[in-house]
Amino acid sequence: MVRRKPSMGRQKIEIKRIQNEEARQVCFSKRRSGLFKKASELSILCGAELGVVVFSPAGKVFSFGHPSVDAVVDRFLIGTPRPRTTATAVSTAVESRREANVRELNRQCMELHDLVEAEKKKRDALEKAVKKEQAGRPFLWDADVESLGMEELQEFERRLVELRSSVARRADQVLQETLARKQQLSIIGNDVGVPGAFAVKHEVDVHPSLPSGFFGYGHGFFGSM
Repeated sequence: MVRRKPSMGRQKIEIKRIQNEEARQVCFSKRRSGLFKKASELSILCGAELGVVVFSPAGKVFSFGHPSVDAVVDRFLIGTPRPRTTATAVSTAVESRREANVRELNRQCMELHDLVEAEKKKRDALEKAVKKEQAGRPFLWDADVESLGMEELQEFERRLVELRSSVARRADQVLQETLARKQQLSIIGNDVGVPGAFAVKHEVDVHPSLPSGFFGYGHGFFGSM
């Protein structure tokens, strides 16, 4: 029986600048999403008005605000909400509807974030399953094709086709679910009617990172297949 190497458990990350540019960008994207999620939770749970503006290392701006970033900045600079006038006052019904829509959009944002994380976990599980299949039958993936007999080649082809079909089905499903969610959020966002009230950019990776040559839309494993 093979003894496993003792786990060191969860390690505390030293807070310092990440030198690797790619790793720094990945960290920024994850931490930014987490920051916006916490801000959304705070506004929903406590009814707080808040605004968050973040500039990426590349200079791109990302913002999140409730009821809007502009409204929060104006209130901060002026000290008190701007007095309403006949020309600028918004009816109570319209204001209430706008705030309700913003809260719903915030909730949808949190739900989408959770869905994205769940899909990432499914992707990781799929990658592990592929690697396990490779390890379980090494001759199918690592063997010299030129040295395989007819039966082995047929088995090789059959398993490649099965793997391609399985991955294609799962990729299409994830893609359709993600597009449906983004379309739903877009519809709600357009219904809010408050420019700048919600501007969160999510980067969704719906395609698993499979070994090179294993999967591609519209491309078979064999040229004449």
